[in-house]
Amino acid sequence: MKNCLRTNILSDKVVPERPVTTPQVPPPATVIEEAKRLAAWTAVDKHVLPEHKIIGIGSGSTVPYVVERIVAQGPEVNEGRIFIPTGFQSKELIISSKLQLGDVDQYPTIDVTIDGADEVDGDLNCIKGGGACHLREKVLAEAADTWVIVADYRKNSQLLGTNWKQGVPVEVAPFAFAKVLLNLQRLGSEKAALRMGKAKAGPIVTDNGNFVIDAPFPEEQMKDPYTLLARVKMLTGVVEVGLFCHMAKAAYFGNQDGSVTAKWHDGKVEQIASDVPSQ
Repeated sequence: MKNCLRTNILSDKVVPERPVTTPQVPPPATVIEEAKRLAAWTAVDKHVLPEHKIIGIGSGSTVPYVVERIVAQGPEVNEGRIFIPTGFQSKELIISSKLQLGDVDQYPTIDVTIDGADEVDGDLNCIKGGGACHLREKVLAEAADTWVIVADYRKNSQLLGTNWKQGVPVEVAPFAFAKVLLNLQRLGSEKAALRMGKAKAGPIVTDNGNFVIDAPFPEEQMKDPYTLLARVKMLTGVVEVGLFCHMAKAAYFGNQDGSVTAKWHDGKVEQIASDVPSQ
């Protein structure tokens, strides 16, 4: 065992060396939380390799387990790595874990980004933006050589909109929201609505100072998410759309039985038995 003592050069006293801290992630208390951890740990083990030095950290409830597993790779592996956050949550996780924080402006090319999702279809198209971070999430997804999704079994779907009923998150410039809302309704989302804050008066405001509209579309339109993405993105006033199409290399879903389902961009599906110890 390494001797964790150092000498204080002013007093010649021997004092203990400060240990490396790890993220304060509570152990999974439910089947769903265990499934999130299974997905996150498996994805990190397979995709965040020692040679990867620029790593994107996404947003959502599964991401703390991603950071936890990265920290567990050890200080020697993480020394010299730069971690790029998609928002306030992931920034705080990076800082509290004593990992080196960077910015996509400094590192526009990323080795691998791991992120969560609100729903993923059979072709690895995703709905993202339940946490209102989808603009920055998409920037880091596009900047990455490899973009990987982690989620629990509830997010695994064949058609977007099956489980995620809130609609497609659309980030809009505040002064244009009324016109964009009307255009989304004309486009087919009759129940499109401005997302309102739950603990504040008024609408949700993103990290970029914009509003978010949640736009549910009929099943027929959700069958072709790429075309829908293009049509919504073309509306003046739209900043970004929470449809991520043709971007993911793989998606990992933690299951209730302790296994992980891995879906790949080429259509391959793999069942992985987990070696993560049960709580």
